[in-house]
Amino acid sequence: MGLIALTGCDVHDGVQLHSGAVLLVHDGVCAGIVAQVPSGADARAMPPGFLAPGLVDLQVNGGGGVMLNDAPTTGTLRTMIAAHRSLGTSAMLPTLITDSPDVTRAAIAAGIAMPDLLGLHLEGPHLSVARKGAHAAALIRPMTEDDLAALCDAVQKLRNLMVTVAAETVTPDQIARLTAAGVIVSLGHSEADFDTCAIAFAAGARCTTHLFNAMSGLGHRAPGLVGATLDGAGAAGIIADGIHVHPAALRTALRAKVRGALFLVSDAMAVAGTDHTGFTLNGRRITRNGGQLTLADGTLAGADLSLPQAIAYMVAQGGVTPERAIAMATSTPASVLRSAGHAGRLVAGQVCDVVHMPPYLKTANILNL
Repeated sequence: MGLIALTGCDVHDGVQLHSGAVLLVHDGVCAGIVAQVPSGADARAMPPGFLAPGLVDLQVNGGGGVMLNDAPTTGTLRTMIAAHRSLGTSAMLPTLITDSPDVTRAAIAAGIAMPDLLGLHLEGPHLSVARKGAHAAALIRPMTEDDLAALCDAVQKLRNLMVTVAAETVTPDQIARLTAAGVIVSLGHSEADFDTCAIAFAAGARCTTHLFNAMSGLGHRAPGLVGATLDGAGAAGIIADGIHVHPAALRTALRAKVRGALFLVSDAMAVAGTDHTGFTLNGRRITRNGGQLTLADGTLAGADLSLPQAIAYMVAQGGVTPERAIAMATSTPASVLRSAGHAGRLVAGQVCDVVHMPPYLKTANILNL
């Protein structure tokens, strides 16, 4: 296949928006972003909208009708990846919600068995019961020396390993050892106070999981994990669906995190990419209704959200430009990873996944080039 020139759209390279530019692709490799179609190129007019890198999601619990927790196998991982690829996400961290040691080991083994996998995100089990959210309290437990050793071993066999912990349930030494081994330590599901969180960040934690949700809130005398995150320079994921975070809080975070990296996550569950009305997690029924996923008691249980929908929400309610919103789902989450490869950017000479997004941004289709 020769040189393809994609025209008719604004081109986002993952960081910057190039208005009215031409994206060049040759055999799946980005050949540059230019002003005009080169002589001899196969010019292809695209519908109006945006061309961008494939989207990057660091928190994906399920999709295609399956949850990683229910069947931690390579088959489940491939089903989830395919479901989210149909929604415009080309790079993701399948996420295991708090579960038993056996299930955790199986999920890690499945991830290691897939060398093409971007990595895994283990959200728990070392969390705060007080801020458990939809996580099963009976499965939450302290981190042992064996747990730490297993994580340090796993990260040597995975491209990326993110682990969400509560700052009060692990020690600064454990965070430091995980970080030194290459684990991306993220704070979440935590009741910890500001000072405890600040110590955890100083020890090596460099991210916050779904900012504002399931954590100690921002008080003027007790800033908590929210305050420590907004005051620091680290990264933070956020669920931009209008349900998990109020638009005013979202805009506050956007202003505060100019020094850091605020990125979008779907926190997607089994229903992603399907018309299913519900599913089970750890034996509990979760119902899908009106864009919400809830347990029987009304507790939010993940999100019914795709990254393109989150991007559109950021523009409509967050007040950001499409340039920044798309970066929040491409290069910004990719920058959190230990090994991102070509994910999240369009760089000349590198393999590229390209998505087309319409002007309203709520959908994204990966192009077959």
